[in-house]
Amino acid sequence: MTAIAPMETARLSDATIASALPGVLTPDYDRAAVRAGVLHFGPGAFHRAHQAYFFDRLLARDPRWGIRAVSLKSPGVRDALAPQDGLYVLAELDARTRFRVIGALREVLVAAEAPNAVAAALIAPETRLVTVTVTEKGYCLNSAGDLDLSHVDIRHDLSAPAAPVSLIGWLVDGLARRRAAGLTPFVTLSCDNLPDNGVRLAQAVVRFARARGDADLAAWIEGEARFPTSMVDSITPATDDALRVRVARQMGLIDAWPVQRERFVQWVVQDNLGPDAPDLASVGVTVTADVADYERAKLRLLNGAHTSLAYLGGLAGHLTVADAMTDAPLAAFVGALMRQDIAPSLRPPREMAIEAYIEVILARFRNPAIHHNLSQIAWDGSQKLPIRLLGTVGDALKAGRPVSRLAGSVAGWMRFVVEAVYADQVLVDPLAEPLRNAVGRCEGRAEIDVGAFLALDAVFPRDLAAEPRFRTAVEAAYDDLVGGGVARLLTRLSAVG
Repeated sequence: MTAIAPMETARLSDATIASALPGVLTPDYDRAAVRAGVLHFGPGAFHRAHQAYFFDRLLARDPRWGIRAVSLKSPGVRDALAPQDGLYVLAELDARTRFRVIGALREVLVAAEAPNAVAAALIAPETRLVTVTVTEKGYCLNSAGDLDLSHVDIRHDLSAPAAPVSLIGWLVDGLARRRAAGLTPFVTLSCDNLPDNGVRLAQAVVRFARARGDADLAAWIEGEARFPTSMVDSITPATDDALRVRVARQMGLIDAWPVQRERFVQWVVQDNLGPDAPDLASVGVTVTADVADYERAKLRLLNGAHTSLAYLGGLAGHLTVADAMTDAPLAAFVGALMRQDIAPSLRPPREMAIEAYIEVILARFRNPAIHHNLSQIAWDGSQKLPIRLLGTVGDALKAGRPVSRLAGSVAGWMRFVVEAVYADQVLVDPLAEPLRNAVGRCEGRAEIDVGAFLALDAVFPRDLAAEPRFRTAVEAAYDDLVGGGVARLLTRLSAVG
């Protein structure tokens, strides 16, 4: 790794942590007393900045919930943190950044190198909770959301079930071993950004058990195992050398792999953790029966507004979310979009105050310490629009509400794609070729261009594409963007009630 401090600067570890400079928060519990009740698959930056943060706070009350982590293939996290006894720094980014040493991580195993150790951890009686952050592709699902039995890793695990390489293979192998030993199944908690993540994970695990010819195991998993659904939220920029340097200066110690995130952090977990579960609510986790409603609010309010800001902000020449929020007309548009167009489509959980949630989101967007590039948010729009915006459009039309602002966001995506193609940029989108074909039919006139995009059935449901109120609103917004840019669109929409 890049040299970040003079050689005499010590490395963060159990032996050196007491010499950390003042102002850095350090574990307020006895690490020697911590037991690893959590086994986590996928110890990347998000897990270490998010779930591990909550368990770290819980350890001061209950030492049973330390973390043993499993990396399926990469030894990077283990190699960086083993010399540090699993300790690392979390930088919570805000107007004033807070630095906190996380001590919840007790061990990192690499499944490809130490499969027996992973198998032993899955069957250990102290392992009560298995958490997962492997990204959506790590679940080996097909386009319908079911386990893809043709996936190369799944095919391998079906042919060699005692030597798995996939997350699903490892979970089923661990559950099979626990059943054979007469142990209760561990609770498996998905923490990935996957709709109904607990349901989908449970279905994949059961399907794999059946596919390997063990109907009794599949029935036992269906009847006894728990797969709560959860929702996670916190912007977590990648670690870079600038962060390493900043942490070394703040601590007076070297950390090979610190992590950073915004100060805001949210974890919503279905109230299905079973008996003897960690008291996550005591450290700020929302434990509820209404995860789906929280997820819907996040997808539409946070992600929908993010997407709108990405297209219109990018077209207006802004580079980051925080930069775009300094544009007063654009910030006013986003606020009105959230309050007047998106919020009425939601059924908020009883404990959620929508207006307060919107204010929190807007404050997060304005956070100057987070450099979230609009271009990063803008890509893959064909996949994001249906989930983040078009459902809201459909609900508004059914309720007879105006869709002008929502249509403005959709038109912004269309113009973003057109300009990217005209500039000969690589389209980062699963529908890159159909999008290029649509742009090839464009003439710079709304009635032609909008129709070319609305003909994309993979993006726009046919009934929505044929809805005159929606099409008229999108064409008006598209005309604004072609004839006068984002400023003209925002001026017109500012008069919309």
